[in-house]
Amino acid sequence: MRNVMAIAQRELNAYFSSPIGYVLIGFFALLFGYFFVALLSAFTAQSMQMMMQGGGNMNVNQQLISPLFLNTSVIILFVLPSITMRTYAEEKRSGTIELLLTSPITDVEIILGKFLGAMTLYASLLAVTLIHIAMLFVFGKPEIWPVVTGYLGLLLMGGCFVSVGLLISSLTKNQIVAAMVTFAVFLLLWVIDWISQFTSPTTQSVLMYVSITQHLDDFVRGVLDTKHLVYYASFIGFGLFLTARAVDTERWQG
Repeated sequence: MRNVMAIAQRELNAYFSSPIGYVLIGFFALLFGYFFVALLSAFTAQSMQMMMQGGGNMNVNQQLISPLFLNTSVIILFVLPSITMRTYAEEKRSGTIELLLTSPITDVEIILGKFLGAMTLYASLLAVTLIHIAMLFVFGKPEIWPVVTGYLGLLLMGGCFVSVGLLISSLTKNQIVAAMVTFAVFLLLWVIDWISQFTSPTTQSVLMYVSITQHLDDFVRGVLDTKHLVYYASFIGFGLFLTARAVDTERWQG
């Protein structure tokens, strides 16, 4: 565990020793803030209109927080390739991969350390958004449980993307190539449920289950279903397993 934490710390230092960590946090906060203000403005306008018409109160979780989390998942689609692209590609480009692979550290420790480092940066991005959510609790009365499950869903979905990004980065020494291929795979996982609409019922059910966004919907609604937890855990585990095989191949070839 000490080796895993050491590698994770090394990864975090690499992110913040260059502008990439700060740029990603700033970019993520800017886009999240834009979506928050836009949705809050629409929510306020609709609430005022309903009050003038003598209607009931709107549900802040359904009308504001859930759409905000879904929009956040779109931001993640563009941001996470920038987090994972350097994990292995930069090691290969700089030549430090040989030193890492010949050190007394197992492949599993290397992968888990890099995964933990990337996930810590990703969690930092999500932590920035807590300021906006806290404002809703100060001036309103949203339900806490859908907020908790929504963040859990975003964290798990991000873990899936990170595991895929690690795999792709381990296959190339070019960070730009790693980022582009990672984004293409992310996008495929994103739109696969749309493609399923043009297939047979059996294929459609399979593709709908594979779709990474379908499993997020229940989380943002406050539903914690074990089938979604199993899906995300299996996805992350399989991605890290494939990364281990790729790193093992790199070790033997080296």
